[in-house]
Amino acid sequence: MPGTAHHGNRHGRSEAARQAVLYAADDLLAERGFAALTIEGIAARAGVSKQTIYRWWSSKVDILLDTLADDMAEHLTPPDHGDLRRELREHLARVARFLTGTDAGAVFRALVGQAQHDPALAARLRADYLSQQHARDLLPLRRAVERGDLPADTDLDLALDRLMGPIYHRVLVSGGPVSRSFTDTLVASYLATP
Repeated sequence: MPGTAHHGNRHGRSEAARQAVLYAADDLLAERGFAALTIEGIAARAGVSKQTIYRWWSSKVDILLDTLADDMAEHLTPPDHGDLRRELREHLARVARFLTGTDAGAVFRALVGQAQHDPALAARLRADYLSQQHARDLLPLRRAVERGDLPADTDLDLALDRLMGPIYHRVLVSGGPVSRSFTDTLVASYLATP
């Protein structure tokens, strides 16, 4: 969308301009990294003025949080097939691809990194964004309990930690590969444990 002019309107921000800013922030973060990402660069790439951006967001972090929220809701809502194994396999593979192979995953990694030095961002990221994804991640497990495929007293948070924790550890700590066979093994191991 470079070179395309987007204008807000007197009743609020234009959705086209909003999307242009979010795409620009995603792209520039992936190209240049968090430290080199600037409001000026985002405005130029999106075809909007800096004033337009500052009317809607107070910082590049706010822009990145909005783009992350949109991307997670769009790409990381688990499917509902009525089969826990299939749902978990698809969802974990999707999460791994999102975190390791997309611009949105780069945004997530940058924000988590920045949050290590910014307690306010860490609290906001957890309360306002990651909690929403946590609720989505729980959906296959909740549905399985409702269907009777998992016991009613299943500790869903612990189950989710067992399933997702190794993915996040590899992405954020060890840098190890997060292949489909890895995520499938996590599902098989979880479902094999009584």
